[in-house]
Formats: sequence, structure tokens, C-alpha cells
Amino acid sequence: MHTTSKLKLFTLLLAFSLGGAAAAETAIRTMTGNLTSGRDQSYDPGHGMRIFKAFRPQVAMVQEFNYGDNSERAIREFVDRAFGQKYFYYREPSDGDGRLPNGIVSVWPILESGVLRDPTINNRGIAWAKLDIPGPTKLWVFSAHLSHEGPDRRTQAAKVVVDFVMKRAKSGEFLLFGGDANTTSRTEESVKTLKQVFADKFIPVGSDGKAGTNSTRSKPYDLLLSNPAFDRFHVPVVLRTVNDKVKFEKGLVFDSRTFRPLEAVPPVKEADCAAENMQHMAVIRDFLVP
Repeated sequence: MHTTSKLKLFTLLLAFSLGGAAAAETAIRTMTGNLTSGRDQSYDPGHGMRIFKAFRPQVAMVQEFNYGDNSERAIREFVDRAFGQKYFYYREPSDGDGRLPNGIVSVWPILESGVLRDPTINNRGIAWAKLDIPGPTKLWVFSAHLSHEGPDRRTQAAKVVVDFVMKRAKSGEFLLFGGDANTTSRTEESVKTLKQVFADKFIPVGSDGKAGTNSTRSKPYDLLLSNPAFDRFHVPVVLRTVNDKVKFEKGLVFDSRTFRPLEAVPPVKEADCAAENMQHMAVIRDFLVP
């Protein structure tokens, strides 16, 4: 057989062995969470760590990224325990003086990263990273914790993100914005501003059907938005148990107090989202990209 023909045959057999067309696609689970608990706005108590670990996201946006003494060693330990030893991360610089840093964790290499200044807050910025996901298109990720002191302040911060995207991102590249936006409605001006570059087509809900992400599940405090180019590859979040599966078409707002069956998300405990000062729920969306 001709060498070229042998190569084509080998390629076809390899693709078949990996599941045919699925071998050419990459599953990307994305997740955002301000999941600190206790009195120090940190992940030390373990409730939020268990939730991140349960969903095994390939890309996560973490708010109030505090753990241990916040040393490089401590943060590496948190990433290893919550996500895995092969994960990369970017955490905005912290001076250790009451800061609430944002960060991004990725199973794929981080090509570039940095922090955008939020003009309305002095103890945190907006973390960003450009990820080298499989395929020709790169993924820009933003992890934010916007002001709780009013919609005008949140709108100012949203404009910073939009301006950055318009200057730096290329047409057709994937965009992802996640974080504790402190938004009280999806019609707020800050959301309208973000929608200049992001879409709000897929609104995740919990197993109780509620889209709210604050502790009472009444307000959309937390957002997970992608741009239209990335939206094209949105797929339902599917969680499997031994004998069944549960599907969330537009994504999932996870609340351990109401989610069933909990056996689908080990090692989460039912009381995790009821922990002291656990004020937000995690939001998860899945994508399948070429």
C-alpha cells in the first residue's frame, strides 16, 4: 500500500477508536463561583472547595480567591485540591490587606494574563486571561467581582471590560465573562453594557427552576456570559449517576440545599450552600467546540 494511503487509513482508524467525530471536538465545562464561607472570606472552611471539585470544570472563574496565608504555595495547594495538579492559574496580585482578589483556573495553558482596574473599588480588580484551548481559536476569560454599592458603579466596571475586549480581542475569538456581578436584575445597565460584546442568551437555572444565584435565590448576583462566537457551541450540562442522569439545557445554578441527587456531585454535602456567609451559588455552563 502507498505510504500516503497507509497514513490516511491509520488516521481513520484512530478517529474511529476515539469515537469518530467526537474525537475532533473538545468539551469545555466553565464555572464561576464566589464560594467562600466562614468569617474571613476565604476557601479555608472547605465548602466552596468541595463544590469546585465536584464539577471538575476545565475553566473556572474564582472570586474572593483567598486561601491559607495567600502565599504562592498556599494558592497552589488550593488549585491542586479543588481542581487538579495539572491546572494553571492566574490570581490578581494581593497586598494581603483585606483584598478580595479574582482569579482564573484553567486546564489549558495561559498565554497572557493581567488585571483591569475597576475605577469604583480599591480592594480588587477584574482578572483576565487568554487561554490556549485546543483548536485554532483562543478563549479570553474575565473574572470579576463588581461593586455592591449601586448600578452606576457596576456599569463603570462593565465599560472597562468592554473597552478592553474591543481593543485586544480579535474578531471571532471566544469570550467568557464570569463572576459575582452583584446585579439585581438582568435588565440592569451594567448587563446591557456587557451585552455590547457578550450575549445573555443562555440563562442557567437550578434543579428547582430558579435562576437566582444569591443565598435566597431571588436575584441574579452571579453571571456567566459568553459572546455569540462561543455561544454557538453551548451544550446542556449533563450530570450522571450510576443509574440515571440529569440535564440542564441552559446551564446550572448549583444549590446543594435543593439539588438532587447529591450522589451526582461528590464530595458535596447538602449543607455546603447553607454554610456561614455562603452568599452565592456556583454557575456552570458547558461547551463543545471543534
